[in-house]
Amino acid sequence: HRCEAHQYLGFHCRHVFLTCCEGEGSHKALLCFTLNSVVWSISFSGNNPCEQHCTSVGRRQQCSCFPGFSLMADEHSCEDINECLSTRACQLNERCVNTAGSYVCQRLITCPPGHQIKNDICEDINECEQQSHNCGPGFECVNTVGSFRCNPKPQCPVGFNQEAQGNCMDIDECGTLAQPCSLAFNCINTVGSYMCQRKIICSRGYHASPEGSRCIDVDECQSSLHRCGEGQLCHNLPGSYRCECQTGYQYDSFRRMCVDVNECWRYPGRLCAQTCENTPGSYECSCTSGFRLSSDGKNCEDVNECLASPCSQECANIYGSYQCYCRQGYYLREDGHTCEDIDECSQSIGHLCTYKCVNVPGSYQCACPEYGYTMSPNGRSCRDIDECMTGAHNCSLAETCYNIQGGYRCLSLNCPPNYRKVSDTRCERISCPNYLECQNSPLRITYYYLSFQSNIVIPAQIFRIGPSPAYSGDNVIVSITQGNEENYFSTRKLNAYTGAVYLHRQVEGPRDFLINVEMKLWRQGTFTTFQARIYVFITANPL
Repeated sequence: HRCEAHQYLGFHCRHVFLTCCEGEGSHKALLCFTLNSVVWSISFSGNNPCEQHCTSVGRRQQCSCFPGFSLMADEHSCEDINECLSTRACQLNERCVNTAGSYVCQRLITCPPGHQIKNDICEDINECEQQSHNCGPGFECVNTVGSFRCNPKPQCPVGFNQEAQGNCMDIDECGTLAQPCSLAFNCINTVGSYMCQRKIICSRGYHASPEGSRCIDVDECQSSLHRCGEGQLCHNLPGSYRCECQTGYQYDSFRRMCVDVNECWRYPGRLCAQTCENTPGSYECSCTSGFRLSSDGKNCEDVNECLASPCSQECANIYGSYQCYCRQGYYLREDGHTCEDIDECSQSIGHLCTYKCVNVPGSYQCACPEYGYTMSPNGRSCRDIDECMTGAHNCSLAETCYNIQGGYRCLSLNCPPNYRKVSDTRCERISCPNYLECQNSPLRITYYYLSFQSNIVIPAQIFRIGPSPAYSGDNVIVSITQGNEENYFSTRKLNAYTGAVYLHRQVEGPRDFLINVEMKLWRQGTFTTFQARIYVFITANPL
């Protein structure tokens, strides 16, 4: 038999067909194909178990497939491999098309706007020829690469015609019109129009009437045919005109021109109330600073500058000017407008306040310390607050409140052993076991409270001590036994039965001292000791 492959078989199928046909002559080969789905399959009759290629391995046969096909799960059938799904074999501008056993790359052609594909080439679209443009009736379509352009069609003005090349040519109305002018006129063509020239001849200063039958006067003033100079007025006359000077000008026969009249020099002091300024052909009145021109344009009236608030505080209008002044507590600065606060605290001679002066806008205020003082009714001096009297202290019931300048002290009176409290300020000895102890220990301990200010005049006698009553023959010895470690205090004997305590060094207050002053009284051959425990409170200077 003859082995002829079908003309639609591809290379691989043709090879399979011819191999099987020529090698196995006793078998029949059946070729099945479908052109629309491009799916090819080949089946053979006989003992060959493989769809495409069979290989003997020992006693068994092994199936395989041609390139572009893959062996299926039954191990004898072959199916086409879609290379377009698994392989990017085409370029970016190509499209992959799967074929039986292979694939084909087709080039993608996209054209820019205004182009179309023709023979795989992008060609320009002539929108003007295809009438796909949107140019209006007054425009002409001009094709461009990828687009088109609308150019306005040339339009000729009145008196012109458009020639074949599109140029505008003048119309000769005198030759084309039947009778453009009346019989009394000659037609003269002009560019874009024509004119009718009179046939009648008129004298100077006249021109022919519209119908050309008579001569009429030329108004040189209205038609600007006159020769009047600057500052002159033109008056038309029959066949001529006359030049006159305007108001405010006079004719200078030497220079043959109109010159300005200086009304301010000609009528001094009669035209304006204050200042007269000459202007071309007239004059203007003006006013000096502080005045404005009234409605008559001549007189001046005073300007109330205070309405514009030129002053920072008070303003007084005066004739032709104004004056700024300040309220109490302020002074006027050199600019004459601004008021500056007076710092009374720094400028005052002497002391406005006893403690502290606080400057406030336009005035000052006196202040007292935060605690211990209150302002007096005069608003300048500080008055001590008696916290003990007002109850504004924190002393306990067992303590005694003692008021001092600017504060208070809580004092407690505790009698030492072998003494008893007989009053708020006194302790007395209870018993005396032996004579020596009676001589050395005080019979009585008395508490005193003294308050002084830091500016006390030194030396100052601050305390006196002595027996009461005193007898003839009495003698005392006074000494400070405790609290005078810095030697601020000293004692002095005034007479036989009186001693005194002095403050002989200046103390910067506030400061507190507790000094024990002992007085030994010699009376009738026996010494008796008395002790004064003195609280000395040095406060700040008076406020």
